[in-house]
Amino acid sequence: MADIHIHRKHALGLEQARKIAFAWAEDAENKHEMSCNYDEGKTHDCVSFSRSGVNGTLTVTKDDFELKAKLGFLVGAFKDKIEAEITKKLDAMLAKESAKHGAKDAAKQPAAKKVSAKK
Repeated sequence: MADIHIHRKHALGLEQARKIAFAWAEDAENKHEMSCNYDEGKTHDCVSFSRSGVNGTLTVTKDDFELKAKLGFLVGAFKDKIEAEITKKLDAMLAKESAKHGAKDAAKQPAAKKVSAKK
């Protein structure tokens, strides 16, 4: 059996991260025929996913994404390709949401105040 472990830090908070996790689960179901179960919690969410030869979880907190998957013998032969695809997709989703989130935060912040230094 081959294992995949992907961990990503983020600064999106749980609500924004939740949106990414849900979109990831929909993509996994639609494009990769995964069966996904989304369990929303108070401090973290967990997406359990499986299909023939693959099972795992995507755990989401206010500042982390952690994906763990176990690949069966036949699917394990494609571990590197599968891991690269998951990493690329998750990183793209995080980058897109971070860019939107960063732009919104910048717009909300007041202009910087000039502070004089006392001598």
